[in-house]
Amino acid sequence: MRRGLIYFRAPAKAGAHLPSERSGTAGGMATHRSEMGSCLRRGTVAFLLSVLFLGLASPVAAQDRLPPAPYAYQQLKDPAQESRAKALMEELRCLVCQGQSIADSDAPLAGDMRHEVRSKIAAGESPSEIKSWLVARYGNWVSYDPPFDGATALLWLGPLLFLALGGWLAFGRFRRGESEEDGSA
Repeated sequence: MRRGLIYFRAPAKAGAHLPSERSGTAGGMATHRSEMGSCLRRGTVAFLLSVLFLGLASPVAAQDRLPPAPYAYQQLKDPAQESRAKALMEELRCLVCQGQSIADSDAPLAGDMRHEVRSKIAAGESPSEIKSWLVARYGNWVSYDPPFDGATALLWLGPLLFLALGGWLAFGRFRRGESEEDGSA
């Protein structure tokens, strides 16, 4: 062993680092187990507390540190352009909130999308061009009024199919009820 360095050695078996007392039952095994159990409980509590604190601190670390885009919270100077931008922003869904338009959402992504809409309106692009650009970038989900195509056919036809199925089941139930009344009379 070198002088000045301390070497740590792992215990040979579980609980060997605890003081062993030879008094009591079975050579001190009862006291040995209780001391080991309390040590494990303290370790488990410490682990759970550290997981809890890390879980509470992670949303703080996930906050956006970048400043908002210039047109995210600032209106355009021309009222006609701002009204076109506002109408378009009401038609676009926030991809983070999913239940709000980008005009109503406070999410950083919605602010970036508002900035893009206002910048493109100020540059002279039409709302349909901006909407098609956003749909190409984010998919049909960004629009509250998705187009009818193969991917959205179930979305458009699903309610009609369920209504037809419910009508068919109700008609069959009423017809069966009439035949049972005729048979029992």
